[in-house]
Amino acid sequence: MRQLRLPAALLTAAALSMCTSFAYAARDEHRFDISVTIPTFDFYAIPADPEFLQHEQRMPWNLATATLDPLRTQFDMINSSDPMTARLGYEPVLSNGRSTFGLKVTFNKQVLTLSDTLVVSAADAYHGIRVPVRIDALPPAAGFEPGDYYGSVQLIFDTTPP
Repeated sequence: MRQLRLPAALLTAAALSMCTSFAYAARDEHRFDISVTIPTFDFYAIPADPEFLQHEQRMPWNLATATLDPLRTQFDMINSSDPMTARLGYEPVLSNGRSTFGLKVTFNKQVLTLSDTLVVSAADAYHGIRVPVRIDALPPAAGFEPGDYYGSVQLIFDTTPP
């Protein structure tokens, strides 16, 4: 019987090609968007939590009190020269298409209306301050009706000469 002899280099190459045929190259790519807000240091009013404006906010239903728990957040405020005012752009309501109820917006312990309300003094605004914001559901006279409610709140900030 005649024996076939292959050079060692050829055997090694054959063995490696068999091993690598089972190893596949993998590639994964992801693309995502990035946005930034770089405020002017002369004037800004922005949420302390950058995600606050990016996502729908939920007011949880409180079974024990049969009311909606308030929504709370904080805003960072700065103005290099004057006090700061805030107002609502429109009366905020939540609606399910059949039923509506109002919202009370309190900014730095001041209830906001459609008129300018002083919310940060000139001294606090000059150094910058973080202030609380609270949004409460105003219970309808007949009580809250079941359903999915939607709405929005528009806050407008201005400077006011002292």
